[in-house]
Amino acid sequence: MTDAAYLLVHGNREYLLEPGTEFGTDLGVLDIPEDVAAGDSVETHLGTVFEVRELRGPDLFDHLERTGAPMMPRDIGLVMGLTGVSAGDRVLDAGTGTGILSAHLGRVGADVTTYEIDAEFAAVARENMTVAGVDEHVEVRTGDLTEELDTLAESDPFDVLTLDTGDAPAVVERATDLLVSGGHLAVYSPFVEGTREVVLAAREAGLTEVETLETIQREMDFSDRGSRPSTGGVGHTGYLVIARAP
Repeated sequence: MTDAAYLLVHGNREYLLEPGTEFGTDLGVLDIPEDVAAGDSVETHLGTVFEVRELRGPDLFDHLERTGAPMMPRDIGLVMGLTGVSAGDRVLDAGTGTGILSAHLGRVGADVTTYEIDAEFAAVARENMTVAGVDEHVEVRTGDLTEELDTLAESDPFDVLTLDTGDAPAVVERATDLLVSGGHLAVYSPFVEGTREVVLAAREAGLTEVETLETIQREMDFSDRGSRPSTGGVGHTGYLVIARAP
């Protein structure tokens, strides 16, 4: 990993800062030394003490620069758990966006090639990979994955294919050309119509173990009256299709 940014924490205040930078807050100016390390303390010019913490996986969702709605942590966990992605795996991804999924994959040691069609989004994602300390593991390419399928199919196959794009069915049709035998496909979609198209494409392509999940999570409320699921929201985020290359 390259040198990543650190979290500076005081109470409920958190700032994501890089060594050698200066940042002004209402609690004073933070001057971050070049040799700062997790566990250190840094004082503002007004004497307020901030604790320096290493950036952890869950912090990525809160602190990386966003270019849209990033994949939720619960969805990322399902993708990683159901595909079994691990260190040394080669991952092909499309729909980089903010890069939250790619960053998590890079943090477990997978080597990720991710495509983002929007050049500005891709530039932000590259910066986010540096902040997350995974730019040695994650290559962000600007372009449309569907235009590179023939070239990629002639290269070494990938262990995992992850997609979060509207044209995912067109890529799924070529999944067996892209994946190693037994490799996994994971497709996230916010709409059930797109999910159905992915499932049909996966079956037509001869993929096995095709499984479709709605990703949903409910918080629990605890009070003197009793305990129950929160009524504050249904916790739905989208749909996830998992399949495997024969």
